[in-house]
Amino acid sequence: MATEGLRMLLADASRSPWGVAGAAAAVALLWFAAWVLEWAWWTPRRLGRALRAQGIRGTRYRLFTGDIPENARCNAVARSRPMPLGSHDITPRVLPMFSNAIKEHGKVSFTWFGPTPRVMIPDPELVREILSNKFGHFGKQRSTRIGKLLANGLANHEGEKWAKHRRILNPAFHHEKIKRMLPVFSACCEEMITRWGNSMSADGSCEIDFCPEFQNLTGDVISRTAFGSNFQEGMKIFQLQGELGERLIQAFQTLFIPGYWFFPTKNNRRMRAIDREIRMILRGIIGKKERAIKNGEASSDDLLGLLLESNMQQSNGKANLGLSIEDIIQECKLFYFAGMETTSVLLTWTLIVLSMHPEWQEQAREEVLHHFGRTTPDFENLGRLKIVTMIFYEVLRLYPPITFLTRRTYKAMELGGIKYPAGVNLMLPILFIHHDPDIWGKDAREFNPQRFADGISNAAKHPAAFFPFGGSSFHVVVAKKKSRFHVLYAFLK
Repeated sequence: MATEGLRMLLADASRSPWGVAGAAAAVALLWFAAWVLEWAWWTPRRLGRALRAQGIRGTRYRLFTGDIPENARCNAVARSRPMPLGSHDITPRVLPMFSNAIKEHGKVSFTWFGPTPRVMIPDPELVREILSNKFGHFGKQRSTRIGKLLANGLANHEGEKWAKHRRILNPAFHHEKIKRMLPVFSACCEEMITRWGNSMSADGSCEIDFCPEFQNLTGDVISRTAFGSNFQEGMKIFQLQGELGERLIQAFQTLFIPGYWFFPTKNNRRMRAIDREIRMILRGIIGKKERAIKNGEASSDDLLGLLLESNMQQSNGKANLGLSIEDIIQECKLFYFAGMETTSVLLTWTLIVLSMHPEWQEQAREEVLHHFGRTTPDFENLGRLKIVTMIFYEVLRLYPPITFLTRRTYKAMELGGIKYPAGVNLMLPILFIHHDPDIWGKDAREFNPQRFADGISNAAKHPAAFFPFGGSSFHVVVAKKKSRFHVLYAFLK
């Protein structure tokens, strides 16, 4: 009877084009409703049961949103309170919801990012296994359409695309290339120090907000060395990316609604406008660089030059060897954002921490003056600064520029005795691991550069417990060399 009724309904619908359209719309609506029900209810329930059955505790799932509203609430409360004076214990302030989850449910616990469970993996050995991804079980979390606005470059890619982009970008970070950037580093630092000196009052003192100063410094260095651009163009991009980042945080704290990006909200419209403006500026920089290279007026061995060289290979029919203009724009966006944030944040926290621990500031100054006197430091001898290096490592441990990474299980697999179904997010909590007394000792939340006296691998109970840049080795090298050089000038002057 049901089959006969459906046949009659379709027969009636077929007599009119409107009937056919209505039937198609009804089928599409039913399919969408079924998909939403599976995505927002049945799948989260199934994944949650699989985790709890193995003894992993976590928060209760809330339809659609998961813990996103709670995360926003915890962040607002944490940041409304002042930090205890002299404390380096920033985890309750930076990641308050996860701190609460650990207290309530244990180190290995889970929260909900929308309808997806996010399991905390606090073991450095398991983190190393996940990041190595030898068997292809783990993938990077797919960027949302909104998230891709900020950057969608090397850090977001996987597999062959990641390998191709890494191969093209690697030469820009070669030892000799960085060495040739020293004159630019020197000029930028001299300009900053001179500006500080001119700000001195008659009594020899002045008040300086170091954070924007170091943002300007790193922005200037990146613009000149990586893109052959000028300071004004670079800073405009940084300012726009800063605003975009703030608006992205707002967007991520809204309700977890499918298709939210397409809603014509004021925030969404502004984010699209910012993206268009950044792209326009970058296309101008790229076009200017391309013309200069073709006319023999500029070198092609900086970052942008290498990217354009690969694009020329693609234009000559070697698509598998080169990058498209869209790829170049995305890599530029990523390098501008990540390059400025990591280095400027490291420098700012270093000066804050040294002001809190003047005994280490004095040791660092004595070391710099001992090795270099009043001369300009050279690239080869930077490695002789053991105390400065130890200080940088300890600042990166306490205040890592990346607080956590996320990987996703794309197939059922076992890790550390736990069987994870496909579709689970694994949170690699860099900040928690860096502050864990079980790994670093009772003084884990205190500033003690001496722990790095015998190198990184001997600083903690596990050799892989220190990964402030999420395991990206070339980022560590570049940031470390640039940062040492910048701060040396502050000590010397």
